[in-house]
Amino acid sequence: MIAKTPEPPYYAVIFITTLQEGSEEYYLMAKQMIELSKTMPGFLGIESVRTDMGITVCYWKDKESISNWYNNSLHKEAQKMGRNEWFKSLRIRIALVERDYGFEK
Repeated sequence: MIAKTPEPPYYAVIFITTLQEGSEEYYLMAKQMIELSKTMPGFLGIESVRTDMGITVCYWKDKESISNWYNNSLHKEAQKMGRNEWFKSLRIRIALVERDYGFEK
């Protein structure tokens, strides 16, 4: 589902991963992290897809909201597990969204 975000500007955190073999527990943690992010101040929405590569885009009000999310203790534990157990590769990009447009039928 496409996230319903407010008028820009806001931030997008783009999280791109490939998984190692035997990373089934990742999916449980990912679901927990999505639910946790929805409770965080400044959270605006999320979009995610996974094939051989996973791409999740999480939208935030400002840099402070991103920092608070990054430093959340449960999120820190998930980051540690990702680096040590689940991810073959990881790339995070943070971008300022200046324009947002489209349509729905």
